[in-house]
Amino acid sequence: MKLGYSSWSMPTLSVDEQIRTTAEIGFQGIELICIERSSTDVDKLDPAERRRIRKLLDASGLELPALHASVNPIDPDPSVAARNVARLRRSIDLAADIADPTGPPAIVLMGYGRPETYEQDRERLASIFRDLAEYGRERGVKLGLELHVGQAIDRPERVLWLLEHVDHPNFRLNLDTSHLDVMGYSIAESVRPLVAYAVHTHVKDQRGRYPNHEYLTPGDGDYDYVTYLKEMDAGGYRGFITGEISLMVQRKPGYDPVATARQTYRVLSKAFVEVGLTIG
Repeated sequence: MKLGYSSWSMPTLSVDEQIRTTAEIGFQGIELICIERSSTDVDKLDPAERRRIRKLLDASGLELPALHASVNPIDPDPSVAARNVARLRRSIDLAADIADPTGPPAIVLMGYGRPETYEQDRERLASIFRDLAEYGRERGVKLGLELHVGQAIDRPERVLWLLEHVDHPNFRLNLDTSHLDVMGYSIAESVRPLVAYAVHTHVKDQRGRYPNHEYLTPGDGDYDYVTYLKEMDAGGYRGFITGEISLMVQRKPGYDPVATARQTYRVLSKAFVEVGLTIG
């Protein structure tokens, strides 16, 4: 397994600074963010800028395992939902455009909706994600759905239903166990049913139970990264373990994106050592 960092955690930095800082700290990969108002907004990256970013990544030695592209594909306004699905298709194009010789990054996306609307949302989500996965297949890009606390797709059995009904090799998971942890699932219960489908991950720290939970910087809570890494390794996962810092942390006074990235690397790399895993 490898260690990565999400530029979601560095919204005030330019893409040049995000890449340079992530590499200097010691991470092996970076997840770039292509949502609106990000420094790598898919609709702001012309062909020249896409080539420039590819060169920056190559020069830094960082891999690009994923692009975070989440927008609501089932927005209550049909015109907004249609625009969002079209934007996801453009994000798939971006992944193909910015690929390295090993292949394009995965696209991280979410289902939205609410837990109480799961029954009415799931068929629509399955249809949308099946079409996007087929478009991804045409471009060589895999999708990584992130289950999310407070959304319709929020727990393992709902994820597994969706995987079964989309039934497409390019539709997989971004496994972020923090959302299950705050709902009271153990690490084993979070990892074992889902790890085989994971193409990417997010990790953070957290305390409390939904809806009265709080996300934290790794090391500021008591999440057991050693047990987590053992479960991921036993499940055969060989991709990136990617640190992500929640907006809950970023909104605190004095948030320092560089210091936070350094702490994340220190905590996660220490867990790798404790497990006996080589990073890389």
